[in-house]
Amino acid sequence: MYQGFYNLASGMLTQSRNLNVISNNMVNVQTSGYKRDKMVTSTFQEEMLYRTGTKQKGNPVPLAVTSKIKTASETHVDYEQGSYERTDGLYDFAIGGSGFFCMETGAGERYTRNGSFAVDEEGYLVSGDNARVLSVEGGPIRIPNENFTVDSRGRITAGTEEDSENGGELLGTIRVVDFADYDQLHKEDNGMFSSAAAPVPAEADETKVLWKSVEKSNVDMVEEMTAMMASQRALQSAAQMLKMYDQVMGKSVSDIGRV
Repeated sequence: MYQGFYNLASGMLTQSRNLNVISNNMVNVQTSGYKRDKMVTSTFQEEMLYRTGTKQKGNPVPLAVTSKIKTASETHVDYEQGSYERTDGLYDFAIGGSGFFCMETGAGERYTRNGSFAVDEEGYLVSGDNARVLSVEGGPIRIPNENFTVDSRGRITAGTEEDSENGGELLGTIRVVDFADYDQLHKEDNGMFSSAAAPVPAEADETKVLWKSVEKSNVDMVEEMTAMMASQRALQSAAQMLKMYDQVMGKSVSDIGRV
């Protein structure tokens, strides 16, 4: 009977953590470049069950493997590309294909798909948390005014499109990097990722920079709401069963114990 307490209590804790992951996805449904999380569960401390006789305990027969505890194994990040939204914002960018924008932060280089940028007081292109966008040339990108154009390779040129075609001043080329193994990426706050592995330049033929557009979150609100309702019902069912277990144990102590 006591095994039920382990099963139900661990199930409640796991569903509670799953609800936190789902809630975070739903909160970021409108966050540009956000990648949804999905919690993966597993069992803990599996044990083999044996059948023995009531008197003769020799030669036990193995029955099955069981586990008393369910737990969260890991949180998997879904890197599937989201849809694009045309914003006509001068400092809005999106990546068509795989890859990440490379950012300069106080903790080192970080990577993001959120291309909703702005310019700081010094004219540098920055993200919402003031991380500067790095260029292929090696430093941050400074845009002195709003008179500039951007091509599909991320080259920012001062002046009009005609000036760009005639060899206008290059302000910088947005650096887009990629990784051979996304499992090495670590998700941080504000849509940033870090990695111990060195990035590689994104394939120019497969990756494009879209100007005046942003990549929308890849969160499916209907799917998340369905998962939330299922998780809530599992949590409520476990709580009700745990209450019943507690009542049965109370009866065994107060009533049967007096016999």
